[in-house]
Amino acid sequence: MKDTHRLPKLAPKFELYRQVEGATAMFQPYDRAESVPQAARQEWMALLARAPQTLLDEALTGHAAMQPQWLRRPETGLMMVQGRAGGTGERFNLGEVTVTRCALRLAQAGSQAPVGVAYVLGRNHRQAHLAALADALLQDPTQRPDLELSLLTPVRQHLARQQAQRQERAQTTKVDFLTVAREAGDAEEEGEEA
Repeated sequence: MKDTHRLPKLAPKFELYRQVEGATAMFQPYDRAESVPQAARQEWMALLARAPQTLLDEALTGHAAMQPQWLRRPETGLMMVQGRAGGTGERFNLGEVTVTRCALRLAQAGSQAPVGVAYVLGRNHRQAHLAALADALLQDPTQRPDLELSLLTPVRQHLARQQAQRQERAQTTKVDFLTVAREAGDAEEEGEEA
């Protein structure tokens, strides 16, 4: 029996949505202030996602007491992580990681205040809250220079130290195959002489 019922293709409907006046606005990010360059925000959000809670606490001591308007309270869930063989090959599912996310708006600034968003690895709700608070504050041009010095610069330095330590640890496990081949050749020659 032939199935005559088919699902409609979505592409023509998407084209209809794009043709409706003002419909493109719904595909634009709603939480970015126009004065913030997207690349700059991407960079600081990446730093905030990896920032340790101690650095966030130190830099945001005066701001942490503010009660935000929660758009999404901190919540923990799982996220699928994908990898690429050699960094360039086909994508594959590597596994799941625990992630905490939240979104907030500063209550004192009113409804036009920027929205702070954060995703952090692990289950630390406080870290996600502080990262989202920092994101919202960094979107304010008056707050950005102070937070650049007190928060982002120390986070960059901390992450650079971590990277150097990882490279140092990895360097200790490096095997020089040329040396191994010479040593293996020397052992064979000694065995032949004996």
